[in-house]
Amino acid sequence: MALAHEHRRQLSRMEEERRQTQRQLDRIERQIMRRMTALIPTLLPKKTHYRRGQAPDPGAFFERYRSQLAALTAEHQAEIDALAGKLARQDQAIGALHGREGQWR
Repeated sequence: MALAHEHRRQLSRMEEERRQTQRQLDRIERQIMRRMTALIPTLLPKKTHYRRGQAPDPGAFFERYRSQLAALTAEHQAEIDALAGKLARQDQAIGALHGREGQWR
């Protein structure tokens, strides 16, 4: 009985740590999206009228957007990778603990 209670407490603690790690990862993603949203006006073409009969290139905006997104993501890549790895290890540990759950019932 005491062993099952300790098992549930440990599992609960591990799941809370996993939720915290996921929140950290989500926070980084939100920061990147906020910065990208703030950058959108600077990525738009400066001129809205046609110049010498040439329409603005619609793909240019998306290319600039993708470039800026890649740069912002690269700034946080080490932290993202570390948190993703930690999340994977936590998932594995929680799964192993769930697998052993039947032993203590």
